[in-house]
Amino acid sequence: MPKILREPRIALAILLCVVYIGYQFYQRKRDADALREETLREAVPTVAITHARPIAPTATISLPGNIDAWYQAPIYAQIPGYVKMWYKDYGARVKQGEVLAEISQPTLDAEFSQAKADLESQRAKYNLALVSLKRWLALRESHAVSEQSISVQEANERSEAAQVKAAENNVNNFLAKMRFKTIVAPYDGVVTQRNVNVGDYINKDGYISSTNGNTVSNLFSVADIHKMRLFISVPSTLAEILKPGLTADVVVPQYTNRHFTANFLTAANGIDPNTRTIVTEFTIDNEDGALWPGSYATVTLTVPNDTHILSIPASALVFQEANTQVAVVTDDDRIHFKPIQVSKILDGTVEFTEGVTPNERIVNNPSAALLEGDKVRIVKPAPGYDLSGEDGPPGLQEAASPTAGQ
Repeated sequence: MPKILREPRIALAILLCVVYIGYQFYQRKRDADALREETLREAVPTVAITHARPIAPTATISLPGNIDAWYQAPIYAQIPGYVKMWYKDYGARVKQGEVLAEISQPTLDAEFSQAKADLESQRAKYNLALVSLKRWLALRESHAVSEQSISVQEANERSEAAQVKAAENNVNNFLAKMRFKTIVAPYDGVVTQRNVNVGDYINKDGYISSTNGNTVSNLFSVADIHKMRLFISVPSTLAEILKPGLTADVVVPQYTNRHFTANFLTAANGIDPNTRTIVTEFTIDNEDGALWPGSYATVTLTVPNDTHILSIPASALVFQEANTQVAVVTDDDRIHFKPIQVSKILDGTVEFTEGVTPNERIVNNPSAALLEGDKVRIVKPAPGYDLSGEDGPPGLQEAASPTAGQ
């Protein structure tokens, strides 16, 4: 009986050993198959893709500018003398012809009086010559005087008349100089400079005793600021937009929260060879006088873009010796390198005109190990890894590690 009981137990033990050994063989084979499949899968490089996108229809460009008055005139002295009185100070609003200052010139006053006296004397001589001529003409009929003497009297009358004319011109000359004793505003505007004080001596060349004696200085400056001129240097690449109807947004440091609108006036028909820019002039309405001459301005121009231009992240570029390329993933998930025609390189993006289309899948951050025709596996980058701003094609849910594609 014990022998009979012992034989089933041995048979069961043998059966269990066979089952266990079989299971181990099966498990190891399954693990080996899984490992082989994983190895083969991991041997295919993973890549993240991006797409070419059309650039925005418009772009903005900021340029420095200088604001000047519509008219601005420095006023100089035309005669020497001392400043008798000034009447308009910095910032004064003036009308055309309004007196700004007066110059005292006693010598000129005396010379003017002398010129007027000379004119009266010359007129008296002319009147005497005219009376004498009339008398000699009256004696002609009686032949009491010779024709020669009459001709002498006629010539004397003409000579005295010419002397009167010369004396009158001399008086007018001094009268014009006398007007320069009064400094007036040439037009409506604002006094932006006053460089004189009472008692300053000014010579006829414009040197003022109160300033550097070797520097010519104006007495006043008057600016018409009802409208302002804005000058900017525009890059030559934007020459085609410089035409009537163009406007610009202007900000000045004095009013950081206020924007002014400038309208295109004219542009220089030439390019500065040193800077490759075009001097362009705009106008700004300034009825409230907020803008001042000499102000620095930040000018923003809105320019149209070529809608045929596409952009990609700069990280998608592959630089070759002959040209610039991108790695494109074909329909069968293989790598194909295509050259592109780059038009502009910006901070984080590159604009190009030809090479790929928006529908093609472009590898972002391509590895240097990628070769033409390599099989690749597309994955979605982990959050924070893709800097292109594109989430990738929908339906790709597999997340790649931060080293994918490297």
